[in-house]
Amino acid sequence: MNITTIGLDLAKSVFQVHGVDGTGRAVLKKQLKRHQMAEFFAVLPPCLVGMEACGGAHHWARKLNTYGHDVRLIAPQYVKPYVKSQKNDAADAQAICEAVGRPHMRFVAIKTVEQQSLLSLHTCRSGFVKARTALSNQIRGLLAEFGVVVPKGLSSLAQQVPQALEDGLNELTGLMRGLVQSLLAQVKHLEVLIKQLEVQIRQWAGQDVSAKRLQQVPGIGPITATALVASLGDVSQFENGRQVAAWLGLVPRQHSSGGKTVLLGITKRGDSYLRTLLIHGARSAIVAAQRRKEAPPSWLSRLLERKHPNVACVALANKNARIVWAMLAHKRDYEATYAIDEHLSAAGAV
Repeated sequence: MNITTIGLDLAKSVFQVHGVDGTGRAVLKKQLKRHQMAEFFAVLPPCLVGMEACGGAHHWARKLNTYGHDVRLIAPQYVKPYVKSQKNDAADAQAICEAVGRPHMRFVAIKTVEQQSLLSLHTCRSGFVKARTALSNQIRGLLAEFGVVVPKGLSSLAQQVPQALEDGLNELTGLMRGLVQSLLAQVKHLEVLIKQLEVQIRQWAGQDVSAKRLQQVPGIGPITATALVASLGDVSQFENGRQVAAWLGLVPRQHSSGGKTVLLGITKRGDSYLRTLLIHGARSAIVAAQRRKEAPPSWLSRLLERKHPNVACVALANKNARIVWAMLAHKRDYEATYAIDEHLSAAGAV
């Protein structure tokens, strides 16, 4: 039995294995318990192993790599077209085995333990921010039922809610005051947790060379820089910066046919968290540029004269994504006039 390629369908307890030989003939169909995985792959001759990029995939990819196997992770949406029949573990493993052998298949880079740890900080921080927003809106909604209207913003919430609780002339009952006080305490507790995570992220950003380099780009701070470094990993998986922008969903969505090109809004594919950070950072960079009123006019100022600020914001996020790839791929610092210098040198050579 000469196994060359294996499709592995991951799960919590039961794993499905589908193996083929060099001719593509199925020679192995097997279920493994979790405790049997290491023993099975340790004695198996090195081969190509395909897995969906799902929960636990990076852990098993690192582990199987230590046994000499060539492990490749595939996005689940790229495996779906190869499922021939009903949805079950055996059909999924067979589809993964077929997909991993395609010559033009796109794969997900395997993350290290450090990268996953850093992304865990970002995931928890993002969850705490969403929970804080939900609690703040809940407090505003509850107080509005009693005629107490609190403006948007955490500062307004922190200043006006305690004043409303101390005001004895409004309609708030003792029960309601206690409820709002407990909700406000939860908001403050979430703020403490968010700040603690941000301190750890900023410490990591100050120690990592790539993260410090990316912070030179206008609109990219410690939070965005660390998320990009941990998510992109080995940038050699991308041929150019345009692929990074497309991977993040910052390029136009196409609906073209019959030789007619139709470009719509951005695709919004890929990591929504990274895309959000880049767009928010671009928005802050636009505000700073408008405040400075640079002369002579820059690329961004000329774009703002022709396009809506929201369109310019996405365009700048796209540009920053391509700049990030160039800086990481070539290990060079940010140069604001790099494109201008290249253009002038080319013109002088001509």
